[in-house]
Amino acid sequence: MRNRILGKTGLAVSEVGFGGEWLERHEEAESVALLKYAHEKGINIIDCWMPDPKSRDIIGKAMAGCRDSWYVQGHIGSTWQNGQYVRTRDLQYVKPAFQDMLTRFGSDYVDLGMIHYVDSLEDWEAAMNGPYIEYVHELHEKGIIRHIGLSTHNPVIGKLAVETGFIEMILFSINPAFDMRPATDDLDSMFEGYENADFSGIDPERAEFYRLCEEKNVGLTVMKGFFGGRLFDKEQSPFGVTFTPVQLIHYALTRPGVASILCGYDTKEQVDAAVAYETATPDETDYASVLASAQLHSYAGQCTYCGHCKPCPMEIDIAMVNKFYDLAAAQPAVPESVRAHYLALGTTASACISCQSCESRCPFGVPVAERMTRAAELFGC
Repeated sequence: MRNRILGKTGLAVSEVGFGGEWLERHEEAESVALLKYAHEKGINIIDCWMPDPKSRDIIGKAMAGCRDSWYVQGHIGSTWQNGQYVRTRDLQYVKPAFQDMLTRFGSDYVDLGMIHYVDSLEDWEAAMNGPYIEYVHELHEKGIIRHIGLSTHNPVIGKLAVETGFIEMILFSINPAFDMRPATDDLDSMFEGYENADFSGIDPERAEFYRLCEEKNVGLTVMKGFFGGRLFDKEQSPFGVTFTPVQLIHYALTRPGVASILCGYDTKEQVDAAVAYETATPDETDYASVLASAQLHSYAGQCTYCGHCKPCPMEIDIAMVNKFYDLAAAQPAVPESVRAHYLALGTTASACISCQSCESRCPFGVPVAERMTRAAELFGC
């Protein structure tokens, strides 16, 4: 299993992670065994937004004896009231729910303390002003949460989180279908209305959010990477085509700033299907050809950093040059962090000989040679 650094947290998290929300579907022993199996396969990060005692007990028992080799995203504000999940900023419920999580985990800390589920500007204001955020900072200062994170489905909220300076990572919903939808504070709307959607490429707000995360070194972990399983079914997929788990994992991991995609699992076979990404061939990870062949899509002219342009006779990493060019071109001046990443590539865009062999391989008709010229001019090399 390959690891990636989760932004400014510095944590080396597995590319493929564990989304724990399905654990309560099964007998406790079965789910504990599933988590241990995933860990044996190299998965070392898990998200626990679930407040129910069963899910938390399962995670605690699976981590017993190896807590330090797991990275836990533990949510602050996800509570269990009268046998039901309630999202709240009210500390009379928030504090005991968070302490309950620590107790059931058999731990005195959480690696990533998540400001739980902020999608609207109204909730952002409520979370960021008052006793709730003071409690989050108190937990951080005491080392009870090692790093502060936030979960959202809304790129507008995501950008606000990045700009705080103290939020180090974000759990965000990423898949090809969501990337084409405009920002919303209503999660349900993201799963609806695709029948008449305008598939005109990645929504600018989301693209800007990804660029900002990369620039500010705020790491991303991914939820809902499989669109609730809809993208595995041609009839349910808004694109009218079928994707594999490996293709969707690769899609998420090619977004700027992403360190890990947290998949949901019911069986060991599903864990194996996700972990297979680590040994998959380029043909098996190829989401771009699927998107390009879909009738209900229009990514024409947009680089998705898929890597189809390889190999370059001059050994330019074209996808990464394009990524850093997009990051830099969106700013009034080239951010020094982006410039440093660009220069670290070694062979830069100025080495392009405009042979255009890469363009014949691009599924989306990106004018690569032209973009290499623009990148060389922007970065000065």
